[in-house]
Amino acid sequence: MSKLKINIILFGIGNIGSTLINQIIESQEFFLQSKNIDFHFPIITNSTVAFFEKEGVGYAWETNFVQLAIPFKVEDIIEFAKENEFENLIAVDATASDELISHYNTLIQNGFNIVAVNKKANTLPLDLYKEIRENLKKYDKEFLYETSVDTGFPVLQTLRDLYYSGEKITRIRGVFSDNLSYVFNRFSNEETTFSSVLKDASLLGLMRSTFKEDLSGNDTAKKLLILTREIGKDFELSDIKINSIIKEEHLEKNGILDKEAIDRYFKISKITQADNHVLRYVGEFDVEKNTLEVKLVSESAASAIGQLKGSDTIFEIYTQSYADVPIVIQSASACKQAISRGIITDILKVAEKIKNKEAVWL
Repeated sequence: MSKLKINIILFGIGNIGSTLINQIIESQEFFLQSKNIDFHFPIITNSTVAFFEKEGVGYAWETNFVQLAIPFKVEDIIEFAKENEFENLIAVDATASDELISHYNTLIQNGFNIVAVNKKANTLPLDLYKEIRENLKKYDKEFLYETSVDTGFPVLQTLRDLYYSGEKITRIRGVFSDNLSYVFNRFSNEETTFSSVLKDASLLGLMRSTFKEDLSGNDTAKKLLILTREIGKDFELSDIKINSIIKEEHLEKNGILDKEAIDRYFKISKITQADNHVLRYVGEFDVEKNTLEVKLVSESAASAIGQLKGSDTIFEIYTQSYADVPIVIQSASACKQAISRGIITDILKVAEKIKNKEAVWL
């Protein structure tokens, strides 16, 4: 049987994107032997320039990118793919770009499947969100994004499987932010001030790019929105009640954090809890009440959420069949290697669907 050639167009060669290229190149022989799939990267880009290599990049891709990358538009990528008659195209969005998601429909219409870490396409206003789905159906393309909510553990796949089996999902709940998991795990277990934990998290680089997103609750809210839409709920981001960690009274007039105010607030929150309880920042969708909320809660230290360590995240899915016992998916901190493997899992799923479609045509 002839091998299946998959052409990956990679948008974003930062930590995750560069790890993805290296992992796939290093595992190329394994994919050929185990799956009979031959992966190529004919185009790789950062936000401003792209490196075009018809035969696909190799081990020297970083040097070649620096020397040979040129300014590009998404239209140039589509044209290059058409000129070279590339088949089995997968656009991998390893960015956090608003601009790139505006081209998703154009990419789908021109033969691209999409795999994304970027969560923004799935938190768009509903009309735009549904337009992408309509195009996927019309052009028979795939769009997978497991790593947009976690490292690649099958949270979204589990939800889809339950939903399409006819299972009634009653509640979705969890700690979705690894950054905030670290903050509250440490604050709950140590005799320290809240501001000092925030400072440590910042020094560790946990909150470098998403500091405000995490502390505002927006990141948790966006992940909650993605989860609810997976089970057919037509919610907008504005439907979620977001209780920000940093409130107006915690800021000085110039917008800088008032350490004294925030430390006092969280000290009181901590010492007024019931015995053997810990603070956690959760996202929660109560299906029966039809309410979505992101909030600080006091959780029993014996519960799954209460037992979190380090930067672990956790997703609890409550269903009619399992009643009060949730399906629990827990994963460790989102390192670039784990996220990259999650992207590869999605890429392989798309590749298998392409293979199955080809088999039907034979």
